[in-house]
Amino acid sequence: MAYAGTMGHRRRRSSGRLGRLLVIALGLTATGLAGAPIAYMLWPAPAAIAPDAPSLPITVGGVAFNVPPAAIRFKVQRRPGAQARIDLSFVWPSLTPPDASIKPLPTDAPDISDRLFVTIAASDGTLSPGERLKAIYPRYADAAPIVGTDGLSLQGFREGSPYQGEDLIQDAAQPARFMLRCTRQIAATPAICLHERRIAGADVTVRFPRAWLDDWRRVADGVDRLIAGFRPAPVS
Repeated sequence: MAYAGTMGHRRRRSSGRLGRLLVIALGLTATGLAGAPIAYMLWPAPAAIAPDAPSLPITVGGVAFNVPPAAIRFKVQRRPGAQARIDLSFVWPSLTPPDASIKPLPTDAPDISDRLFVTIAASDGTLSPGERLKAIYPRYADAAPIVGTDGLSLQGFREGSPYQGEDLIQDAAQPARFMLRCTRQIAATPAICLHERRIAGADVTVRFPRAWLDDWRRVADGVDRLIAGFRPAPVS
C-alpha cells in the first residue's frame, strides 16, 4: 500500500510538472515576438510529404490562399477549406518547404538560422500594422528614429513599455512596405524580426532571424514574393 501511495504521488507530481511546462509553453507562444525563438523550437516539424505536392486551397478569415502542404507544420492544418489559422515554414533563401526526410538527432539543438516562419490567422479586429505605426508605436518610442547608411531606420522602444527589448525597423524610403519589430540579441537567444501584413480579414505574420537584415532588400523582396505566391491568380 505504501508503494502504491508513493507511485501515485510520483504520478501526480509528474503530471503537475507537465502541466506547468505546458502553461509556460503556451504563455511564451501567446506573448508573440518575445517568445518566438522558444515557440519555434517547440513547434513540430511537418510529416514527410513531397515538396512539390500541389498547393492546397485554404481560406482564412474569408481570404483565399494557395499553400504548399509540405510547408504546413501541423498535420491537422494540412487540408483544404476554411481554417482559423495555419502555420508554415520555409527554407531561406530558396523559399521552398523544408525537407521533412531529414530528421535531427535527439541531441541536436534546434537551428532556425535558415528558416522563415509564416502564420496566417483570421484577423482579431485589432489595429492593422499601418494603424499601429501611426497611433501606437510613437507612444512607446524612446527617441527619434535613426536612418542608417543601409537605408533602414531604427527606433528603440522604452523600457517598461509593452515592446521593451525591441526595435522598430523600417525601410526609410517605403516604411509601409517593410516594417519590422525585432528583438535584440541576448546571450545565446537569437534576435528575431517580425513582419506583419493585413489582407482583408486575414493577418500574415512572418518571422526570421535579425541577422538577415545585413541583406534586408533581398529579404524584403523574398517576403513580397512569398506572400504574393499565396494568393490565387485572378480568373481572366
